Amino acid sequence: MSTEREAQLVVIGAGPGGYPAAFHAADLGLKVVLIDRDENPGGVCLYRGCIPSKALLHAAQIIQQAREAETIGIRFGEPDVDFDRIRAWRDQVVTKLTSGLGQLTQQRGIEFIQGTAQFRDPHSVAVTGPDGQETTVQFEHAILATGSVPAIPRFVPESPRIMDSTGALEIAEIPESLLVLGGGYIGLELGQVYAAFGTRVSVVEMQASLLPQVDPDLVKPLASRLQQEFHQILLNTRVTAMRDTGEGVDVDLAGSDGQTITETYGRVLVAVGRRPVTAGLGLEHTAVETDDKGFVKVDEHRRTTEPSIYAIGDLAGQPMLAHKATHEGRSAVEAIHGGKAVYDPQAIPAVVFTDPEIAWAGLSEDEARRQGFNVRVGSFPWQASGRAATLDRTEGLTKVIADADDGRVLGIGIAGHSAGELIGEAVLAIEMGAVAEDLALTVHAHPSLSETIMEAAERVLGQSTHFFQRM
Repeated sequence: MSTEREAQLVVIGAGPGGYPAAFHAADLGLKVVLIDRDENPGGVCLYRGCIPSKALLHAAQIIQQAREAETIGIRFGEPDVDFDRIRAWRDQVVTKLTSGLGQLTQQRGIEFIQGTAQFRDPHSVAVTGPDGQETTVQFEHAILATGSVPAIPRFVPESPRIMDSTGALEIAEIPESLLVLGGGYIGLELGQVYAAFGTRVSVVEMQASLLPQVDPDLVKPLASRLQQEFHQILLNTRVTAMRDTGEGVDVDLAGSDGQTITETYGRVLVAVGRRPVTAGLGLEHTAVETDDKGFVKVDEHRRTTEPSIYAIGDLAGQPMLAHKATHEGRSAVEAIHGGKAVYDPQAIPAVVFTDPEIAWAGLSEDEARRQGFNVRVGSFPWQASGRAATLDRTEGLTKVIADADDGRVLGIGIAGHSAGELIGEAVLAIEMGAVAEDLALTVHAHPSLSETIMEAAERVLGQSTHFFQRM
């Protein structure tokens, strides 16, 4: 039995791109239908990604802080970890947030349909619910926000001992040893979680450094800490094969010297990236096109090659970040509603929630030079920060990249404790076209970590109150 619905806008996917788009459209007075596989909005980010991973990272950091407190004269002893309670607390956080979004959906008068959607044509979708019942939705416009899933290399076999990021977040068991395949942010964040819980963690990365797309100056403080926390970091190394032996996973590792060795691990975490979800959407019944990497092609309004259909978030290309999806969703809704909004941010912040954190916005030093800017860089080491000293976290660095010709701030990078909380000032400065002098003359609270942005900007101008080095 099939039921019929009509809507001005249908949003397929209720993650951090989809549900804000649906909410904004409803606030503008549009009749909206929101479709998702889960029983409430939230998507991968809330159910299986950003939120549960940060909850576990918080638990891991508490353990690490307890161990390190002895350096300032406080002894706790070895933590007694109740993994059942940690999992229950993680689930409680997820449930609270997703159920809250469900309530906001109802309050806005949005019809939420649980199920999987498939286009029948450019103005209708068929939604199959968990019970097998089908609902047809006729619409004027649609926004695709189906996100992404972990990418799994072909040589990786199916095995309960081999996890993707979703499986790793379950913390089903704490293995004696774990190999993290991929030195990107997902692998390093989860690697630190397992290391704090007592697992002997190794990381293998094909490139010459961890986080190969990140400014090397920002990676150094984290890499130094991971050398102490992880059992082994294997750079310039490829995994060529894996085999579940019944007692562990045998992994063939090929180094840059051409030699291959085999190591055995209790578990393997595959964290080599993510791929967009387009399969099963029925895009063949529309004029929507994808590129050679599977991303949906969109214009500056996030409109696809099918005029009635828009695409946002991981589906619409890099960077694959939740807050980027949210911003795109708003731009798409404004375009649908008849506004002139385009998606054209000057800076999208990125945060690696390791310990220490790494955050950046705008251009890196290398990117700015490649684009032909006459670059002036101001770096402020946190050894000179009073607040960092009181936190016993002086390993950090704040870096301001400016145009030497006019002083305009091109990018800011921060490595250190709570870097993700500090990066907002950087994004605002870049979006508003601030110059380094604006940051240097802005009064920052003392003692605070935010002062490091001011002092890095001062260094762009040739001096810094708390750090002296001849320019």
